[in-house]
Order: sequence, then structure tokens, then C-alpha cells
Amino acid sequence: MKRREFLTRSAAIAAGLTVVPQAGAYAAPWSPGDADEREMAMRALDAARSAGATYADVRISRNRNQSISTRERQITGFQDSETAGFGVRVLANGAWGFAASREMNLDEVARVARQAVDQARANASARARPVELAPVERVADGRWRSPIQVDPFEVDVEEKVGLLFQANEAALRGGARFVNSSMFFLREEKTFASTDGSYTVQTLYRALPQMTVTAVSANGGDFQARQSTPVAAMGLGYEHVRSADLVGNAPKWAADAVAKLTARSVEPGKYDLVLMPSHLFLTIHESIAHPTELDRIMGFEANYAGTSFIHPIGDFLGKFRYGKELMNVQAERTAPGALASVGWDDEGVRPDEYLIVKNGVLNDLQTTREQAPWLADWYRQQGRPVRSHGNSYAQSWSDVQFQRMPNVNLMPDAAKDTTLQELIGGIENGILIEGRGSFSIDQQRYNAQFGGQVFHEIRNGRIGDMIKDVAYQIRTPEFWNSMDAVGGRGTYEVHGSFNDGKGQPSQSNAVSHGCPPARFRDVNVINTGRRA
Repeated sequence: MKRREFLTRSAAIAAGLTVVPQAGAYAAPWSPGDADEREMAMRALDAARSAGATYADVRISRNRNQSISTRERQITGFQDSETAGFGVRVLANGAWGFAASREMNLDEVARVARQAVDQARANASARARPVELAPVERVADGRWRSPIQVDPFEVDVEEKVGLLFQANEAALRGGARFVNSSMFFLREEKTFASTDGSYTVQTLYRALPQMTVTAVSANGGDFQARQSTPVAAMGLGYEHVRSADLVGNAPKWAADAVAKLTARSVEPGKYDLVLMPSHLFLTIHESIAHPTELDRIMGFEANYAGTSFIHPIGDFLGKFRYGKELMNVQAERTAPGALASVGWDDEGVRPDEYLIVKNGVLNDLQTTREQAPWLADWYRQQGRPVRSHGNSYAQSWSDVQFQRMPNVNLMPDAAKDTTLQELIGGIENGILIEGRGSFSIDQQRYNAQFGGQVFHEIRNGRIGDMIKDVAYQIRTPEFWNSMDAVGGRGTYEVHGSFNDGKGQPSQSNAVSHGCPPARFRDVNVINTGRRA
């Protein structure tokens, strides 16, 4: 698209565009990790100690977000915002205090550190017992960067909009009536320092290109949509957008939407299911990853996001059978390009890899430095050290860090490279489900219902016709114990959520879930298109 054409289209819908300026002026134009920033971090820690803190950490960060959205042949939204500042967290009298500011100068950072200590002293009166922190390895000078090839913020907006318009045109030519497309990008530059002696500098990137294409029946009475769910959000750069090939895939997605118009509506009943990674990741997210957050289990999320069926902990760890022996669920923050991957978490902990579910049995939970000692007895029984798994995160400098989900992955078949066709071949009457759809789940993550994007019947070991209006209902333990086969390493894919909300005030976290396709037996399927 030529620049003149871009500007003409943009001017025509100026009311729909939002360009957000940088939030706050910077007192010092230093770069992440340079001498001036290190001096500011040390000033915060010194001021906190002088005010009486027994522990302190500081995060100095700059976050830039960009989003572009289109519909058919027009731009519907553009936002490019940047914010910078710092937050200081302290322990004093056994309680936490936190304060933040966007005025980045030495006097301000000292003032904010003292304010955090004052807050901690006030909070101490409400604590039943003092905070105990698990030990952490000191990192004197750590550097980490997402493994990107192309910085998305160095790519012209014109190129991005042009690509979206080309994809929209391809979908319209493929039979879609309506098309929405968008791109989202994040760059987070973060410096962390603590009184434990750690100092780390990280630059994190995230990218999400996506489309929704909608087909309409000839009489206008039926609408069917198809989302670009094969394209995952990733911790990568603009190269991820290019490799997603929206233009090349748009006709296929449009054809799926058109085919759904005449697809047969599912007959409710019990079916064997093969769930593709583009769908299964969400079921993992909701029924495994969320209920194994330790703060949720202990009730700290009850007022907002609910609790967990995994309670009391002593009745579940090492005893609760989540699934059959073939089920192994790994937590990590190291997979290249995964959304939750980092060098160190927001407490300066290098994340480790651990099994939440080991051979079908609940084996571990998500922890921070404060939470790991809560599981000390379990870890000692297992001969494991009491340490944080590195699951602390804050969405920006102005938010306090707390326990957030790592990448949580269902591991593939380690003994055999089972293919998708082998999973399908073992089914007489079933359904293949691709893509995430609408879902609901109760506040304990026990009862749930999941839809999808594209559904095909499976008959006598073969993929058959497309069907629609499919959703399945689960009770978490019964569902995962019905899984009798998973794909091998060659079928493993990574998908994820760009925005996962938690906490009060709410914070957003990005997280990936890797998995192979998996087979589940005798699952209850309902028809979402029928009216009572």
C-alpha cells in the first residue's frame, strides 16, 4: 500500500484512531542497565535499608504497546503507547510495602523507597505471621532478551496495515462477508535489583497477529465465524507475523467459515474426542494451570477469580490422581519464544522446570519466594530444596509483583512418536476439535464447558464431514482420567493467551501452553445451537 493511500484511508476514519503519547517525562534519558540506571536502583535499595527495611527490591521498566486493527478495507483502531517508571517493594516488620513513581530521578527514588517502608509498617499490624522468603541465588549482572529477529517497533505502520488489508482481501475473495484483523505488540525493558545482591536487565517482546472471518448465509439468517487460531501469540518479534502468512491462510479460514454454514448440527451424546493443540491449550490453561496456582488454592483470589478444588493441599500433593500414568504436565519459563519465558522472574529468581503432574499424580504447585516455604514439609519429604519456582511477575512498574502462571505444558508421548492418525484410528464414533471457542468454568475450576472453532466427525478411524454447534462438558478429574493417548514429539505445538487476568487491582500476564493432540474417551457433548 502506498503512503498516500494509507494517509487517505487513515484521515477518513480519524475519529477511530487513538495515538497515546508517552506517559510522563523522563528525568534521565538513560538506557536499560547503564550506569545512571544502576545508580538509581542502588539509591532505592540504600534508602529502603536506611528506613528500616530488612529486604527490598526495585524494578525500573519501560513498556511500549502497539495495536492496529482493521475491518475489511478500513482501519478501525491504532494505538501506540509507552510508559516508564519504577516500583520499590520492601519487607519491614515482617510485612510487605510497595510504592511506585514515574519521576525517574535520584531524589524521587529515595522518597518512594521510604514511602514503601512506611506502608510496610502499617501493613504489619494486619499480618498474623511475618513473611518468610525462600533463599535465592545472587545474580551480580544478568542479561536476557527474547529471541527475536525483527523488532516490531522498527517496522513501518504502513507495512503492517498493508499486510492486514491484503489478508482481508484474500478472505473476502474466499467467500467471507466480514473480516476483522489486527496485530498486537509489546516490548518491556526491565531492570531489577535487590538487597540480596542481584542485578538483572531484560528485554521482553510479544507479538500476536490475528483474524476473524465471518460468512453469512444467502438468506442472511445464519452467521458463522472462523478465527485464526492456528496462529499463536508468541514471545517473538515481527518475524512471527511474517511467518504466520495471514494472506496465504485467509482463504482457508474463509472456506471453513463458509463450510460451517451448511455443516450438520451435532447430535448430543457421548463421544470420543481428539483435541488439537490449538484447542487443548485452553483446557490445560483453565483446568490445570489455574487450579495449581498456590495463592488461588490458599484463597487469595477468592474475591476475584475464585479458588481451587485442590484443597486442603495435604490431601492432594502426591496423592491426587489428575490423570492416567501417561499424563505429565511440565511448568517452565525457558522455552524459546514462549510467552512466559524470561531469564529471571520479578523477584530475581531464575525459573526452573518442574512437573506439576508426574505420571498422572499431582506433584507440585506454582510458587514465589514467599509461597515456597508454605510447601516446606512436602519438599523435605521429597528430598527437594525449598526454593521458588520463579513464578513472580508484575505487568508494569506501577504494579506490585505476585504469583503468575508459567508456561504449563502437557508433555508428548515419550515412548513413541504417536501420530495424529494413530489417535484418530482408535475411534469408532468421535469428534476432532480445532481452535478455541467460548467456554465457561466454575470458581473452583472443577466443572467446565468448552467450545471450539472447527469440528469434524470421526467414523471408524477416519475424519468425516464437518459438523457444528459442538461443546463438551467436563469435571476436571474425570476428564483428564479419560485421556488414554497423547501425540508424540512430532505433533507438539505451542499456543497461548496474550492477556490472562488475575489479582485486584487486575493485572494481565501472557502465558503459553505447549501440548500434542490428545484423545479422550466417552465425553459428554452438547448442541450449542439448539434452543430449549
